[in-house]
Amino acid sequence: MDRRSFIAAAASTLLIPSQTPARASVQQRTRTLKADPFTLGVASGDPSADGFVLWTRLAQDPLGGDGRGGMPSRAVDVAWQVATDERFSSIVRSGTAEAGPRAAHSVHVEVRGLEPGRDYFYRFKSEGRLSPAGRTRTTPTGERPLTFAVAACAHYEHGYYTAYRRLAEQEPDLVVFLGDYMYEYGPSGYTALAGRVRTHTPGKCATLADYRLRHAQYKSDHDLQRAHAAAPWLVAFDDHEVENNWAAARSSTDAPGFARRRADAFRAYYENMPLRRASVQGAVLRVNRRVSWGTLARFHLLDTRQFRDDQACLDGVRAGCDDRLAAGRTLLGAGQWQWLESGLRGSTTRWNLLGQQILMAQRDYKVGPGREVNLDSWDGYAAERTRLLGSLAGAANPVVLTGDAHMHHQADLKIDFDDPDSPVIAKELVTSSIASDGDGYRDKTWIAEALQENPHISYIDQRRGYIMARLTRDEISVDYRTLDYISRKGAPARTAHRLTIPAAPRA
Repeated sequence: MDRRSFIAAAASTLLIPSQTPARASVQQRTRTLKADPFTLGVASGDPSADGFVLWTRLAQDPLGGDGRGGMPSRAVDVAWQVATDERFSSIVRSGTAEAGPRAAHSVHVEVRGLEPGRDYFYRFKSEGRLSPAGRTRTTPTGERPLTFAVAACAHYEHGYYTAYRRLAEQEPDLVVFLGDYMYEYGPSGYTALAGRVRTHTPGKCATLADYRLRHAQYKSDHDLQRAHAAAPWLVAFDDHEVENNWAAARSSTDAPGFARRRADAFRAYYENMPLRRASVQGAVLRVNRRVSWGTLARFHLLDTRQFRDDQACLDGVRAGCDDRLAAGRTLLGAGQWQWLESGLRGSTTRWNLLGQQILMAQRDYKVGPGREVNLDSWDGYAAERTRLLGSLAGAANPVVLTGDAHMHHQADLKIDFDDPDSPVIAKELVTSSIASDGDGYRDKTWIAEALQENPHISYIDQRRGYIMARLTRDEISVDYRTLDYISRKGAPARTAHRLTIPAAPRA
């Protein structure tokens, strides 16, 4: 199937209507919008050696109750420009896209034909209005060093997005976002210890309009916009972009009509993220993909929601669940498993970075005799985790990047976590949350007990934050960045913990 046929087929199924190049129509194009349509900012993503995806979504009234952003029920032309300088005196690519009502007036431009390994600047213009400019970059050839951020979990009600601002100020080359970009709960549907700092749009997300409106609320935050404009992003969803702890076709609440709800959530997610058209595959929104940073590193992004078996033993943190150990249980699904194994075997880069959503290391939550584990995490799919770690053992310098936990972790990944002599296959770097669970804290007694119970975990921090890493051919230097509060604006970010992981010597 050629590309045009594929897009038409995908658009006609369940998710996103196709976007075609804009065609001149004097009747449509002479009208002007009443207000600035670029209230949701700009973004870029999925860089390659010769290009990237550029994104914006037009919204004159982002919190308009119907989820349409106050836009008219007509298509709008959006011009775009890519330049080599911030002043746009040297424009190297430009064009026009059509933003239509069926796709919530979102724009996804896949730019090609650029030079590898360099910064570019981009912006949009529509009906006399100019967007903010963003900075992005193409991936290099060779082993050029990479500075990247890892972030996750940004509940809007729980605090301000100061962590996004601090991340942007560090000007990373790339941002890897590992899920829970937005939350589906209604106001106070999930209350943090620090209380509610801001208020969600009304109701729990259940319809396409609900998800569009909630994404617009999150995207309206200027600190989030700043982080998107600072660098290209690699994004993958977890559960809250749809519903807490959903699993494949199964709602965690057994709510009727979940297939439709999931499709609407996927559609809104695509409309609001810098993803390529190839991610839209009928009823599937494919976020598992590979992006290489020259010959230095390959990112393997996983989807740990869409293809998994239902959680064992009714989910939750539980003891004595033998079903979780069953050999046939899958978290990745057969197709994604084959894709991952093939990608690991075929990788020739110096480092292999696995970006995924849920804690991979074994984690015992019970202090003292016995064991309690989180059945929504890899502990609920223990046999497949063992197989995955066996595959990682054959890859060059594997490192696992993880979100979801709402606290920083650093862990050794082993085939047998209960054997102190079991060799370490990879390091797992778990980022805390941007905002979820509100103001952080440091419960030293609780941390000490957790570390004693789980000796393969060497660092835990319950404050909000993100990870900033510097990757070279010889090592990865990791800074765990934390903020002391987010219930008010202006908190500084500090490096609370630092480690260096050396590359394995060449055989």
